[in-house]
Amino acid sequence: MGSEWLKMLSASSIAAPVGVVDLDLDLANRTVASLGLEGAVVGSSVADVARRSGARAVINVTVPQAHGVVNEEAMRAGFPVLCEKPLAPTIAEALRQVAIADLTGELLMVSQSRRYFPHLAVFREAVGRLGRLAAVSADFFHEDHEPGFRERMAHPLLVDMSVHHFDQLRYVAGDEPVSVRCTSWNPPWSWFDGDAAATADFELASGARFAYAGSRCTPGLQTSFNAEWRVYGENGAASWDGEQTVGLDADGTLPEAQDAPEGIAGSLAEFVGALRSGTTPQNEVRANVLSLAMVEGAIRSRDLGGERVVLADLIEQSLAQAIAAERSDDVGELLRSWTSAAVGITTPAWGSTHAPTASGGAR
Repeated sequence: MGSEWLKMLSASSIAAPVGVVDLDLDLANRTVASLGLEGAVVGSSVADVARRSGARAVINVTVPQAHGVVNEEAMRAGFPVLCEKPLAPTIAEALRQVAIADLTGELLMVSQSRRYFPHLAVFREAVGRLGRLAAVSADFFHEDHEPGFRERMAHPLLVDMSVHHFDQLRYVAGDEPVSVRCTSWNPPWSWFDGDAAATADFELASGARFAYAGSRCTPGLQTSFNAEWRVYGENGAASWDGEQTVGLDADGTLPEAQDAPEGIAGSLAEFVGALRSGTTPQNEVRANVLSLAMVEGAIRSRDLGGERVVLADLIEQSLAQAIAAERSDDVGELLRSWTSAAVGITTPAWGSTHAPTASGGAR
């Protein structure tokens, strides 16, 4: 993903890559040379490279376990951060990052890049025509061969891929998850160490249900990476094949898909736009906690044999865990000041108190 981000940034008209950080300096130098990034600063310290390169922001494309360390170093050094998903391995660690963003006043946005597809926006419009919703379903079946940390994960589907689909559900339905029942397993032919398949049933705040099924080791009848979707409401139904076909069985016509940056380029565009305008972007760190809670709640339910897990309870338990584990005085003090985790993640987000930055290309 680091290479993918650098390739996109190298061609971007709104941002330029000026430095690369990696513990493997030989790899970093080879990557910089292969992409022709002349003058890019290379090093093993985020804060040092950012300062020496004249950077104005940091994009964190490390493995999930390193997200918190890198995000904290960057924000404490005075840099806003666009972080790859998932934000953190646990809700407790995510709440800690909310606190650090509050303490430093820096923007921390999560790159839920699969929100950024023009036909997803059309699908969202279609769902908006349905009135009150009854049921949403999403099916994801793929054959993914990605040697490396993904194939070694305990939950390669739920943690690395389903987080996208869960986040898309929140975006499309405009509804929030309340509880989940989940089971996961690893088919006998799987090349993943952990569970590559799962089903989950979420209750939403409106009373609607979200039924999810997926696998990362299915050789046939593969879906889009965005999954295949159906939504049923009081005024009709809508569907999306995850690519370019949106269906609406209800009154009204749908707008044409607008030309807009997709995937990680869409994440970058929103991040840069937020820094320039001082507005709060989608998936600012507080808003992303519930997407992560859907993942951790599903895993907790699986570990409990499919029992119902209430996400609000899980988030409050995570705050207690975060406070108990905290070793930094300023972070601990802020976490303890929250009357609840719900209050902590609904405090005024970045953008409500920030003036726009100076115009010009973000670096």
